[in-house]
Amino acid sequence: MTDRLRAVFDTNVFVSAFLSRSPTSPTQELINRWLADEFTLLVCDAIIDEIIEKLIVRRIGREDIETFVALLDSLAEWVEISDEAIVPLITADADDDVVIACAIVGNADFLVTYDPHFAPLGDTYQGVKITKALPFLWAVRGDKPPSPPPP
Repeated sequence: MTDRLRAVFDTNVFVSAFLSRSPTSPTQELINRWLADEFTLLVCDAIIDEIIEKLIVRRIGREDIETFVALLDSLAEWVEISDEAIVPLITADADDDVVIACAIVGNADFLVTYDPHFAPLGDTYQGVKITKALPFLWAVRGDKPPSPPPP
């Protein structure tokens, strides 16, 4: 049996899950799999604050936001981030530095994001795999990524 996967979701992953109308949305499936306790989701105060801010801007109803934050509060693993843990790495958006800090301090296996600002860090930073939702979903499912079509 393998160890339980631990992941930090960037705010854009949560927003994508809320806004998607697709029944096959990888972000919605990830939220559902997290609710089914298939992996550990790590959060911190700064990520929650940004989720609330972004969902309000997208006109998500206050009640829906409060319900989701209550789920995070009760089911996610909270990570305390000291100021010293936040290292300036993402020059294009300093708010992203706390996401990386949450992943490192929380011993995450994955940081899931659609944000291109993370690209300079490569596919892995200090042992944390940086990926989009679909490859993380494959990892949660235990699937292998589909093979590319033959030439």
